[in-house]
Amino acid sequence: MSPIGDRLNQMMGRKRLMVCRLFLQITGSDIAPLLGILNQAGREAIASEGDLRVLGDSLEQICQSLLDVQHTWQAAANEGDIFWQEEEAGDYVNTLFTDSAQRYLSQPSLGEEMAEDTLSIPITRHIVVMITVAAEGEVQELETDLADLNAMTEGLKSLINLHYEDRLRAIQVHFSPARLGDQLTDEQILLNFPELIPL
Repeated sequence: MSPIGDRLNQMMGRKRLMVCRLFLQITGSDIAPLLGILNQAGREAIASEGDLRVLGDSLEQICQSLLDVQHTWQAAANEGDIFWQEEEAGDYVNTLFTDSAQRYLSQPSLGEEMAEDTLSIPITRHIVVMITVAAEGEVQELETDLADLNAMTEGLKSLINLHYEDRLRAIQVHFSPARLGDQLTDEQILLNFPELIPL
């Protein structure tokens, strides 16, 4: 939308809603703990029945964990849009949710018990994390190309800040593979996550 359109909407008292989804591919032999953090966040989200404060706390932990393993970042991408109508923003969030949930191996096993012999389960060397948020106002750190190491770093930090500023209106986190023992290969990443750009 043009700056003039933005000003008109602001004068009419409409809220600016930014919706974005970021992708981050993590690669390495020591990324299994991250899969545990992601699954724990998923269990807490279900237990809280989608409470935005709980989701925000989990998002903060996920973002901090991703920042802590910056040396394992392999590729990234992002997309998003600006809305002045909550219904339109909600529809776009739902579209992104559906797409993320249908991505390869992105369905978690939150209610299933771990196998007894977990030492024999192969551990994936790749995880693709998909984070979708809706936030009030302008968020310059997320309204830019995040396929850059510094930009992604600032983007993840801004997600944490948005939680503390109470500006988040929707939070969704998906990841692939979501189940312990599932493998995500280089070929599967190319086929199922074509957006990713090497960092």
